[in-house]
Amino acid sequence: MEEGTFLLLLFSLLGTASALSFYGDSISFMAPQKKSDGNFQVTFYHRQNSRSNCQHQSSFTCESGLCSSFVQSSSFETDMDNTGQGRWCQSEGSTTVTIPSSNTSVSLRDSGCCWQSNVEGTTNWTTSAELDLGTRSDTHTLNSCPVTTTVSSLRVPQNCFSNIRLLAHDPDGDLVRCFFSPGAPVPSNLSLDETECTLTRTGQVHTGVHVFELMLKDFTTQNITLTYSDGTSVLREAFNLNTPLCKVKLQFSLEILPPIPNCEPGHVQPVFLSSTPSHGEVLHATVDTRFQLFAEAQAGHSIINDFQVSGPQNVTKAFSDGPNGKADVTLSWTPRPGDLHRVVPLCFTAETNETQSEMRCVVVVVTQASVISGKAIVLCSPNKMTVVLDIASMPGIDVNYLKLKDPSCSLTSNGTHIMGTMSFSTCGTRLEEKGDFIAFLNEINSFELPNAVITRRKTVKISFSCQFPKTVTISSYYNLQDSDYIFTESSFGSFGYTFDIFLDANFTARVAPTAYPVEVRLLQTTYMGIQARSELPSVTLFVESCKATPDDNPDNPLYYDLISNGCIQDETLKIYPSNQTVFNFGVETFKFTGNYDQVYITCSVILCETGNPFSRCAQGCLNKPSRRRRRALSRETAPHSITQGPLRFAGKTDVDDKRVLMKSSDTSVNPPAASQVSASPPDTNSREGGWPIKDILNTNISTAAFGSAFLISVVVLAVVIRHFSRKRKAEDQNALIPHAEDAD
Repeated sequence: MEEGTFLLLLFSLLGTASALSFYGDSISFMAPQKKSDGNFQVTFYHRQNSRSNCQHQSSFTCESGLCSSFVQSSSFETDMDNTGQGRWCQSEGSTTVTIPSSNTSVSLRDSGCCWQSNVEGTTNWTTSAELDLGTRSDTHTLNSCPVTTTVSSLRVPQNCFSNIRLLAHDPDGDLVRCFFSPGAPVPSNLSLDETECTLTRTGQVHTGVHVFELMLKDFTTQNITLTYSDGTSVLREAFNLNTPLCKVKLQFSLEILPPIPNCEPGHVQPVFLSSTPSHGEVLHATVDTRFQLFAEAQAGHSIINDFQVSGPQNVTKAFSDGPNGKADVTLSWTPRPGDLHRVVPLCFTAETNETQSEMRCVVVVVTQASVISGKAIVLCSPNKMTVVLDIASMPGIDVNYLKLKDPSCSLTSNGTHIMGTMSFSTCGTRLEEKGDFIAFLNEINSFELPNAVITRRKTVKISFSCQFPKTVTISSYYNLQDSDYIFTESSFGSFGYTFDIFLDANFTARVAPTAYPVEVRLLQTTYMGIQARSELPSVTLFVESCKATPDDNPDNPLYYDLISNGCIQDETLKIYPSNQTVFNFGVETFKFTGNYDQVYITCSVILCETGNPFSRCAQGCLNKPSRRRRRALSRETAPHSITQGPLRFAGKTDVDDKRVLMKSSDTSVNPPAASQVSASPPDTNSREGGWPIKDILNTNISTAAFGSAFLISVVVLAVVIRHFSRKRKAEDQNALIPHAEDAD
């Protein structure tokens, strides 16, 4: 009897311990399908994180009872702690839901208990997702939800907290934003960058486990129409953050560990090496073909004993350790026919007993036909890279349906090779720290026409990069300046722009790169110049717009137009004569009202074939933008944005100060005379925004004294003038009297 009671108590304790081990979860959807009977079929995968028991079966419900059937698969363990410490595990199961055609959306929900013991005291958990069932006018398919996940257990030492990047990928290319879930507790001194989906520290974070409940939402980047089965439709405006197309909840835990002696990446904390895929990279897999991912990390003063992985069912990992604290893992997965068109999130970390590396996440897209991919020939120059593809080695490739990361950049062909040249700051090229290297990455992708229903071209996915070792002086390998912009377009070849700030109106002496940020004073003239370079012999540069923003985000809603639609908007802006590939201008320096101390200038520029009457360059200023001719009628480039800055304000304006426009330069610039004014109202509490009270009072007293002295001087002068005038008049009269007598 006593033994039975003991066993019952033991099982009860084990059950309680198992229930208190929820570490978080994620949901990823396959693209919703419309069946032949008009009903919708939605399949989603649910990953649940735990400590040692990962056999939890999902029990999702369809809110309002709108789903006609649920078909759930068993959950299988996809990863576990191989060190025998039972620190983490993860499982994945799938559910297929049938939804009547009369529905315009569907909401799914699951809940349970209990979160692992945490600082916030959160116990119960709830996961949810909501997606719209309208057919998009841009893709002619149902909307796809954002894809995300995390590894089961995130850990970071208290003194080494760095930004934690989360995966937020949208298969439709929509804008994804991350938000704290309404009503969920937010851990202290941690903030969320909603745009980048990145956790950052704002203060000291207490040791222990913290739990996070986030909501990922996607928003269209262009105006689209959603059409429903009943024939109704709605318009979704671009970047309208009030009407998401889909909402998916992401939950995870973060353990803040005790401090460690050294936070340098690669010392105790593992750092990924350059052979590891970049965070956010999109990879491709083929049905019934083994897909492999290789990752390598190093911790010189610790031992990497495992890699934690969040991946699909049937993924396997092969771990290997090497000398100098290095270790690697090879992940293998063979997609099944049911995985076709699935977009699979895959995250991983390198683990030591003390801590773990950053979390890296990629996306694996499953396709039926083979994807044309491979290593391109890449030529790396000081501030640009050129990619070259051999057409003969890639049958079926079509240069007319290729684009770079930035869709406005295309490629050119000479018949045997496909080529593209871009600077490290254009065409979507991004900088990535890859452990022992710094890399500039871009990719070539195929695309289809917006209204295409079928295609006979294979998918193209070719990644390329230029890498520079961190162990040498980076400046000896590349010189990245915001004033260098290089693009490639099929009809124009490679072309580029430089955007510089000059010391004076001669436009010969440029501000040195070491002088940035450029210090200026209000009401002084800033001289800037744009120059175009092209492989074509006769081109014309046209500056369609220029606007100022308080930061380097050209889409900042706070902006000021200098030029719009080719028309000058600022009365102080002056354009200086130059040749057809140069645009020089000057503008009186200003600042934005409020707590802003710098200005960036972004211009939209176009190159046109010289002498073409149908080009945008020939049209000039358009007060009515609807008059713009179609680009297809002329040979011209797409508009490209180039940015210069920042201009930083040195302090209050002083018209007697003959210092140069750029503080760090020895060359003088004589600014135009101006009154001492500010573009923002005076602030008596700030020495930057306006004048102090004492200065204002001193100014008023001086003005009154000067005015009084001036009035007294005027009165005295008037008296003197009147005195001498009357005296002169009397003398004139006396002089005339003798003449009168003589006349008699």
